[in-house]
Amino acid sequence: MQRNSGDRRPSTRAFRAVIEVAFIVFLFYANLLMGEFTVSSRHGKTLAFAFHDIVTGTNFLIALIAGLVGYVVFESLRKML
Repeated sequence: MQRNSGDRRPSTRAFRAVIEVAFIVFLFYANLLMGEFTVSSRHGKTLAFAFHDIVTGTNFLIALIAGLVGYVVFESLRKML
């Protein structure tokens, strides 16, 4: 017996949303880190310096908003298909 997608418990849906948003935030920070390390390594800076440079409140807020927007867009695309 398989369950319908409408039978999911709210906790499962919330857990899925958290996982998807966290993955988008991870991708955002990975992209920032690659770019920052590429720029900073030319000047003899370390990976730790690049990481310290990108972990800011502003970057986290941008990543969180992008993650939420991405989640909403992908959920709406899933429902349309």
